[in-house]
Amino acid sequence: MAVPLCSAYRSMAALFLFLLLAPPLLAAPAGVHGIAMHGGLKYPADFAHFDYVNPDAPKGGRLRESAIGTFDSLNPFIIKGSVAEGVGLLYDSLMARSLDEPFSQYGLLAQRLRVAPDRRWIEFDLRPAARFSDGHPVTADDVVFTFDILRQQGSPFYKSYYAAIESVTALTPTTVRFEFEDSTNRELPLIVGEVPILPQHFWAERDFSTPSLEPPLGSGPYQIERIDPGRTIVYRRNPDYWGGELAVNRGRFNFEQRQYDYYRDSTVALEAFKAGEYDFRTEFSSKAWATAYTGAPFDDGRIITEEIKHHNPVGMQGFVMNTRRPLFSQPEVRQALAYAFDFEWTNDNLFYGAYTRTHSYFANSEMAADALPTPAELEILEPIRERVPPQVFTQVYRAPTTDGSGRNRAQLRQALRLLQQAGWRLEGGKLVDANGTPFRFEILLVQKEFERVVSPFIRNLERLGIDASIRIVDTSQYINRLRQFDFDMVVASFGQSTSPGNEQRDYWHSSSANLPGSRNLAGIQDPAVDYLVEQLIAAPNREQLVLRARALDRVLQWNHYVIPHYHIDRYRIAYWNHLAHPETTPRYDLGLDTWWAKP
Repeated sequence: MAVPLCSAYRSMAALFLFLLLAPPLLAAPAGVHGIAMHGGLKYPADFAHFDYVNPDAPKGGRLRESAIGTFDSLNPFIIKGSVAEGVGLLYDSLMARSLDEPFSQYGLLAQRLRVAPDRRWIEFDLRPAARFSDGHPVTADDVVFTFDILRQQGSPFYKSYYAAIESVTALTPTTVRFEFEDSTNRELPLIVGEVPILPQHFWAERDFSTPSLEPPLGSGPYQIERIDPGRTIVYRRNPDYWGGELAVNRGRFNFEQRQYDYYRDSTVALEAFKAGEYDFRTEFSSKAWATAYTGAPFDDGRIITEEIKHHNPVGMQGFVMNTRRPLFSQPEVRQALAYAFDFEWTNDNLFYGAYTRTHSYFANSEMAADALPTPAELEILEPIRERVPPQVFTQVYRAPTTDGSGRNRAQLRQALRLLQQAGWRLEGGKLVDANGTPFRFEILLVQKEFERVVSPFIRNLERLGIDASIRIVDTSQYINRLRQFDFDMVVASFGQSTSPGNEQRDYWHSSSANLPGSRNLAGIQDPAVDYLVEQLIAAPNREQLVLRARALDRVLQWNHYVIPHYHIDRYRIAYWNHLAHPETTPRYDLGLDTWWAKP
């Protein structure tokens, strides 16, 4: 039936008026194969493999590694239980990280992505071939489920870490969209790409919040083959793994089996390694590295030792003081205790001179505050000038040093002056406060081997009249006490990436200070630190990221939350000669998943 002419004109007029008044349509960003935190991507859309892999590496064989302690859970996403090593092998994420770029990702479960110019949202298109190991397809609903359950029932860390995610929506069965609260958090689109994706159908009839040794379901390259609870866990490469030929996976996951054997302590584990009980070992003890890697298998080449230099920030390891305890609430007290740790003597006598003293929370990187602040840094610090120690603006922080002789009287005198300024006094050789209460605290350890490092520190504290003791506990108790912040002082490390961001909230922000399981072990609740953490997360480019990291570094340094230890800029590894690795090693990682077993 023909439409009357007047009706047609009216319809055309209405359409014209709608187009005239409607807001302009914005073109959706084109889909891309990867995303970088700052700058461009190294690898093009048609790349065949990462440069640091051997694409022709043979498949097969077995890699056996060691772990210390025990395990009673296969769920790494909750706060309860001691999780078995290697569970990450079970899972794939939306994106895979390149290990020779500061922070870049390429499609894994996702074949392409679209991101808003201001990074206020990101969409991922899943690969149609992506499958969980039971054959079920990986869908956008699984992605939504993953982020919902992690924030609702997972470790408290996830609720904090993903707090700025406004919504996660399945637009189609294979397209998922993340929307964020604001556009200042440039890292968040990359963070959501790193999360292991969980199967909704598997967890529908299971309690996610309870530790379990039931093998979980994932979409990753390995499945659990065998468990000896608390002692051994064995993973086998999934013969039906859907993603083996992807460019991001080519040359990786070459071992048919990955096995982790648990030992009581590292001394027993080292002897087991030399006896051929497992294949690969990273050495963290300089004494062991200097003295224990000897004997027939080393002489005849059956065991190979290597030092491989890396370019990672080494972060901060040190004695962490729990500022929730009144004893450590004063910065002068925390600063004073640092004079009792004689690094130079320790390095010469215990570490064979292998280490470098750590002064920065971003040591071994351009983000370390190792010079006076530049005008650009001062501009960042100016809004909090009245809230930070004045030395932030006028001095370069350096941890106390000695001549290495072991006679550090000058340092201890300086420590005593600071303690007296804070209201402590010597009485009968004991340091006491105004009420006569002695200065007494406990250092919590999980590794007995670290006792030799702590003991000289305690002897120097005794010279100050301080009663310090060591408490060594098993792995489970240690984890639980850290989660509940039930300690006075602990040895801990805060690892840093080449592109620090949201994890800094978990380390230093007030919001994490009383969140069980957070990494804010020092209990920092400082508005100035909060401000700098948010500034760092919102850095618009690499230059500002570096400047803001340095500003944060200065404020942490001069508040003396940690007594800095030491670091080394290389991996010390030993392995039996049936293993091999690519000639090119990744710049920012050891890349163990690129190794293979010789046929």
